[in-house]
Amino acid sequence: MTRRQTLIASAGGIALAILLGFGLGRIAKAPPPAPAAQQNGRPLYWYDPMVPGQHFDKPGKSPFMDMQLLPKYAGEAPGGAGVQIDPAKVQNLGVRLATVERGTLPSGIATTGTVDFDERDVAVVQAKAAGFVQRVYSRAPGDVLGAGAPLADLLIPDWAGAQGEYLAVRRTGDAALIRAARQRLQLLGMAPALIDAVERSGRVRNVVTVATPMGGTIKTLGVRAGMAVTAGQTLAEVNGLSRVWLNAAVPEAMAGDVRLGQGATATLAAYPGKVFAGRVTAILPQAQTESRTLTARIELPNPRGRLRPGMFASVQFGGQPQPALLVPSEAVIRTGRRTLVMLAQPGGRFQPAEIQAGREAGDRTEVLAGLSEGEKVVASGQFLLDSEASLSDLQARPISATSPTAPVAR
Repeated sequence: MTRRQTLIASAGGIALAILLGFGLGRIAKAPPPAPAAQQNGRPLYWYDPMVPGQHFDKPGKSPFMDMQLLPKYAGEAPGGAGVQIDPAKVQNLGVRLATVERGTLPSGIATTGTVDFDERDVAVVQAKAAGFVQRVYSRAPGDVLGAGAPLADLLIPDWAGAQGEYLAVRRTGDAALIRAARQRLQLLGMAPALIDAVERSGRVRNVVTVATPMGGTIKTLGVRAGMAVTAGQTLAEVNGLSRVWLNAAVPEAMAGDVRLGQGATATLAAYPGKVFAGRVTAILPQAQTESRTLTARIELPNPRGRLRPGMFASVQFGGQPQPALLVPSEAVIRTGRRTLVMLAQPGGRFQPAEIQAGREAGDRTEVLAGLSEGEKVVASGQFLLDSEASLSDLQARPISATSPTAPVAR
């Protein structure tokens, strides 16, 4: 080979080496292939991580926060249903799981109530005949009196003549006439005790003392000295205090757990450590529109008069514990339209599931439908997962997709 050919061959080898080196360098520095999510084409939409439910059709700055919108590609949650979280990150997110299990839920209801008068224990004091108020005793509405306490003295002119005739008939000794005259006095409104007093004294008594027929408090008092009264006119109303009503406000959602005859207990701040027991005697038919509560009327004995109308009480309705399918109350997400839990699935996946929630007691909630015993739900960190599920447009598992739970005895 000539010197010229040798030089040409050497130059060609050098050029080939340079080209190979340049090509290998480009290959080594080439960027990694785009993720499969980005290879699918344009983003589905852009979103603000702080407000994932709001979607935008183009990139830019978030109108909610001072940050750039992020793209959302199809296929970012590959394979299967649910949101997939790296198991290493689950602990960092504070995700805590709980098992759906069967247990017992107390059927009692804790609420509040107010002590009120027993409106069935009321006595009305009326004038038996027309007359005049000759004297009034020092009484006022709200006074607590015993049975037979005097209220006023009434002068009844019509009784004087009738009593005089009765005394004259008694002097005749005719038993039939005496009985007829005595009956006439009773029809005029005289009490048997007054007639007996006229018989014993032999004198006319047309001034009668009006007294309370029972012990209690004066609710109304309509008698004043010197006033004229007519037959049947109401002079006073007396409300007994041997029993009182406790009107308990029962939430509308729990009204089905209260029944007539059910036992209840009450505690009052005025008597620490003392428990007052009674029974439900009525459930009023109308609900309170402002508080969405029903009124359960509990009758309580009040022999010493310690329970006074207007007092505030804490009420506990009795009931036997009932079996139920239970989840922690903190695991329940109430959106207003439906009730959800985040269901934990194998492989670090989480899926929202719709449930029908029942009663709640303490830190546990009854599940009427939507879950099966033994399933795992997220008890802490579920709101972050639910936000990611909404971002991924995941549909919640419907109630009908689960096996029906066993009926709960009521």
